[in-house]
Amino acid sequence: MTDAPTASVLDSHRPLEVPPGVESVDLEAKFTQLLFRATLLGNKLTEQKQQARAAQRELLGVLVEVDDALAALGLDRELVAHGRGAGLEATRRRLLGRLAKAGVKPMRLEGLAADPALTEIVGTEVRPGVAPETVVQTVVTGFFWEQEVLRRAQVVVAAPESALPSAEDPRVELLEPQQPEQTENLEEPERPGEPEAAEPEPESEPAPVEPAAAEAPARPVPPRVRRQAKAPGRPAKRAKRKK
Repeated sequence: MTDAPTASVLDSHRPLEVPPGVESVDLEAKFTQLLFRATLLGNKLTEQKQQARAAQRELLGVLVEVDDALAALGLDRELVAHGRGAGLEATRRRLLGRLAKAGVKPMRLEGLAADPALTEIVGTEVRPGVAPETVVQTVVTGFFWEQEVLRRAQVVVAAPESALPSAEDPRVELLEPQQPEQTENLEEPERPGEPEAAEPEPESEPAPVEPAAAEAPARPVPPRVRRQAKAPGRPAKRAKRKK
């Protein structure tokens, strides 16, 4: 026994018209063709999503760099003196709020072990009582984007205490600074632009003097000539009178 409402629906139902030529269609081939088209559309959509995510990641990276610039400007004394510090800080807070809505959050790594996937070590510092490879200072803040690393942080980590030499270590020799030896004859440094003084040439030795030939005996001078030599100013007539 059937229900009355069901019977009324069946009575009002009209069979669908079958298009001509449907009986000769290969349903398996048509279904395979539809699956191929659906696969192509799915691959295209996936590629478009990847491109959109890459563009979004690049944009978020630029906004993170803008945050760095705002932080640097907030430390400028001249801008702070002109009352720009409060406006820069407010703009930075608003930017960080927008980034947080997009899934971007800054890293807090102080006191944690440095992870190569999250950090880039740019320096070391000895901290007594702190385990080596522990982050002690963040130079550049890193950021997460959802489950990905948008930018790695640049940090300073603690170095092992044994890295510094101590005076008690027997392997360390304390050397006194050596003073340069002073020489008696210090050469005067050459002055630029002045010609060097020419060294004096060694004096040549005097040539040996050969013994002179024996001089000939001098001739006796006549007495008249000797008188004239003694008194050259006397006249000759006076000399004749004395004779």
